[in-house]
Amino acid sequence: MRILLQTARLALREFTADDAGLLVELDADPRVMRYISNGVPAPRTLIEAEHLPAYLACHRAGPDFGFRVAQLRGTGAFAGWFHLRPEPGTPASEPELGYRLRHEFWGRGLAAEGARALVAHGFSVPSVTRIPARTMAVNTASRLVMEKCGMDLVRHFTADWPVHIDGDELGDVEYAITRERWLADRQALPAP
Repeated sequence: MRILLQTARLALREFTADDAGLLVELDADPRVMRYISNGVPAPRTLIEAEHLPAYLACHRAGPDFGFRVAQLRGTGAFAGWFHLRPEPGTPASEPELGYRLRHEFWGRGLAAEGARALVAHGFSVPSVTRIPARTMAVNTASRLVMEKCGMDLVRHFTADWPVHIDGDELGDVEYAITRERWLADRQALPAP
């Protein structure tokens, strides 16, 4: 297992074929799946046949982008996952940020910590010019993570969700940060 990066509390590593059980456990929690499937768990067969193979394919496509298992550094406990990857039909210079954490790790700043690390990693790739992230407009916790990464709200839109999700009538939002903004924000930080 290759570790992509570490933060103060997290290690982000590549997925392996043995991680299906972790994904099944994560996606079985209705609180975790609220803004994805209106709380309906993802079936094990779907995770094993589609999700995990797609995550593994991202790793084979290149070392800079993909889905990463998030583990607590002290214990190795599975906290969830993060991704930084180009969405189908979008340029590789604009990889999307995404994350999903186990409920027991919400409210601890881990999502923002991992997301900030992936944004910094993304901008270490010379071709990356912009990093977007999307969520439902009513998902205030996810929107706060995006803001903590220095992202700005750039648009409201309506996604075509395959199932009705409470709050989807309010639409979706896209946040983003450009390389220029990220560099300016870093230069504005006080020296350690």
